[in-house]
Amino acid sequence: MKRYVTFAVLAAVLGACKKAPPPAPDPSAALADLRAEDPQRGGRAVLAVVEFGDLAVPGLIEMLTEWDPRVRTRAASALWLLGAKACPAVPGLVGLLDDPDVEVRRTVTMALSNVGSCASLAVPRLIAALKDEDPAVKQYAAKALGAVGPPAEAAMPALAAMARIDSLRPAAEEAMRRIRGGR
Repeated sequence: MKRYVTFAVLAAVLGACKKAPPPAPDPSAALADLRAEDPQRGGRAVLAVVEFGDLAVPGLIEMLTEWDPRVRTRAASALWLLGAKACPAVPGLVGLLDDPDVEVRRTVTMALSNVGSCASLAVPRLIAALKDEDPAVKQYAAKALGAVGPPAEAAMPALAAMARIDSLRPAAEEAMRRIRGGR
């Protein structure tokens, strides 16, 4: 009997020593740093947010609606770095394709070019972005259409027109090749 009591006490002590599971990572501090005035701190925050992966996406989606274009740009940069994990943010990114700030539009098209086929709902707006005044927006819009692949077939005429411009030809031709099913 004494042996069973000793074993029961030992089991209770060992059970009490077990560590609680670690708390789930919380990206809120890193997300808050995206609002930093200091560009270096804001840039470091983008990289810190990306470390949280999927957990950061809801906060980044919310930040796409901020009044400050620097915050919108940083949020879109983080989503670009997250790649396909940023798919839930596509509707928010699409809403910024006509942002008045060119840096926001550039970064949004970059992000859309990196989410792959889940950007298919953006095809009509990406086709319109091929006519943006900024060449980088045009190039990334073409890359995003190429990443969508065959569902972006409607973009072929606009991409063919874009391919007539020497500086934009490589991006347009690559997008058309990918839309046709080439890798």
